[in-house]
Amino acid sequence: MPTRTGLGAGPGAGRPVRGRAVVPVSNRYAARVLQRLPWIERIRRVWRARSVTERDGVVALLLVAPGFFPPLAQIGTRLGELPERPLDGLGVAAGLAMTLPLVLRRTRPALALAAVAAGFAVQELGGYATFASVGLLVALYSAGAHQSRFRRAVAAAATVSYLLLVAALVAAGSPTPADGYPLLFVALAGAWGIGAWARRARATEAERRRLAARAALAAERERIARELHDVVTHHVTAMVVQAGAAQFVASSPEKVTANLTAIGETGRRALGELRDLLGVLDPARRAPMDRLPTLAQVTELVEQARAAGQPVELRAVGEHPDLGAGRELAAYRVVQEALTNAMKYATGARTLVRLTCRADGLDIEVTTSGAARAAPGVGGSGRGLAGLRERVELFGGAFEAGPHPDGFTVRARIPVGDPG
Repeated sequence: MPTRTGLGAGPGAGRPVRGRAVVPVSNRYAARVLQRLPWIERIRRVWRARSVTERDGVVALLLVAPGFFPPLAQIGTRLGELPERPLDGLGVAAGLAMTLPLVLRRTRPALALAAVAAGFAVQELGGYATFASVGLLVALYSAGAHQSRFRRAVAAAATVSYLLLVAALVAAGSPTPADGYPLLFVALAGAWGIGAWARRARATEAERRRLAARAALAAERERIARELHDVVTHHVTAMVVQAGAAQFVASSPEKVTANLTAIGETGRRALGELRDLLGVLDPARRAPMDRLPTLAQVTELVEQARAAGQPVELRAVGEHPDLGAGRELAAYRVVQEALTNAMKYATGARTLVRLTCRADGLDIEVTTSGAARAAPGVGGSGRGLAGLRERVELFGGAFEAGPHPDGFTVRARIPVGDPG
């Protein structure tokens, strides 16, 4: 009697199928088109909306009818090759035991495997032949892919069960040759191994997504912190310096009024920029690119610093190049942060802002020199200059900042890019 110990050992098994090695481009295109058809998308949404148990239940039911279709019995998984006998009540029960428990293949994979293995043992010892025996491969794959606890114990129990079944078949006079039992065992172990590989791949992908989400969250937090620092620090520093200077002019009502007016203007400007910033950070709104600060507003920065008591001189050379919105904002932030640091750490010291416009970019230099004293009540977060470097280098520019014999200098070069 021929031995059927392999998977798909029926007629035609092992023959090469011509024309399937390469899928024509037209077929792949047709598949993509079909995926975009509304009724197919509707079916996919309905299917994914179902629970795991419901979906596995559908798969189990779909295996029931083919499991008892006689021609398919020749390609089922057989081990004992005992004399076949027609299906009776016990054979039908064994076939159902190898298919219906697959409804639990993802929620209770070990239980499903035990039930399917019991049905397989009844089939082999009873001499039945059904296609439902492929349920054993599905159950083994599912256990390898979805069993989370006691995986080694389940694998060991499955191995022992297989050895006991082989011993029972040999005792029952099975004609299967000795090499047939290890061959099928390798095939069954391969089903478990493929499931285990799928489990590891799924875990690796989940970990990759988790790390990507964490990195994206950290980057977003850093971006928001940098924007808040750039917007808030400059204005708040100016207000602190102006408020501190008010105590020295208390005897002059006109100067006190001027200081309070300057503080109010600075506060309103800060609120306006914060509103614009919140609009930029809101993912549901389009960023108001036309309202972002530009080089044209550097003059306002200089006037604000002067109002806070900082002697600032602005020198602009050359024709303003078309940098684009992002580079314009970066240039503005460089000047803003440099003036903020000047007001913080060199209050009252002479500051020179030099803008050199070229055809291929913009050079910025902010130099603070002369006697300096730190403004009381203000401190640094440590992210200002680091944030500037990131901004400038993002656009392919260069940034440097450091002390010189008479003060501190900030330099940046921002090349011309695409407008936007």
